[in-house]
Amino acid sequence: MTYFQFLLIFLGIPLVVMSWLTWLDWRRKRSLANDLRATPAWLAILVHVVMAMVYTTPWDNYLVATGVWYYNPALVTGVTIGWVPIEEYTFFVVQSLLIGLWLTFLARRMPSAAHEAAPSARDGHLRFWSALSLGVIWLGSLGLLASGWKPATYLALILAWALPPIAVQLAYGADMLWRRRKLVGLVLLTSTLYLGLADSLAIGSGTWTIDPHQSLNIAFGSLPLEELLFFLVTNTLVVFGMTLLMATETPQRLRSIVYRFQAPARTVSE
Repeated sequence: MTYFQFLLIFLGIPLVVMSWLTWLDWRRKRSLANDLRATPAWLAILVHVVMAMVYTTPWDNYLVATGVWYYNPALVTGVTIGWVPIEEYTFFVVQSLLIGLWLTFLARRMPSAAHEAAPSARDGHLRFWSALSLGVIWLGSLGLLASGWKPATYLALILAWALPPIAVQLAYGADMLWRRRKLVGLVLLTSTLYLGLADSLAIGSGTWTIDPHQSLNIAFGSLPLEELLFFLVTNTLVVFGMTLLMATETPQRLRSIVYRFQAPARTVSE
């Protein structure tokens, strides 16, 4: 199976189906729940497509350049940007589009999340401790890289790359995500399992390969643990980010953050 065949079958066809279902919802005037209208869904998806390209490109090039994963040259077009085949960049874009459409499709069918009238100390604690927990794991991943233990290389690189932005998302809005946990959890579970299954088929057919010397070699069938983790964190980045952008609490929270930063400057000037 060539890389583009993989993209067509496992991402292209579902993307066409989701686009058609989205168009039907638009025709029927089925809209998002009231608590997810701060940013238009199309804009939230576009933002994450751009961010996926910008943030993932250097990291993925490093993986290929250092042989953490490699592809069968007979199963790609041979067109590369840096060390990475053009098919991989296509994957960044299509995954973000597909997950974004799936999120909004489900969001149009689920009730609005309960919204608390005023911020509570519990919300602040949730944001702080969830972000701190990821920060500790991130430091652990840096320790693994520094240790030079080769089998942990791919795992540590995934965590070191993905956890900082996820920690920022949690520090900003873990409480907002928790109130929408049914939607967020359902999207993450279904999308991660689907992409993990598709990836296992691609690995099994030799489309790409994970270096066994830089992997823990813990696998579910032909799917390495690190690949499942990769899809979990990349889907999390999109789902968390889009949910926070669209959440109706976001404008007020942004104003509060800006006010806190401006307050010391006003005090000094006075």
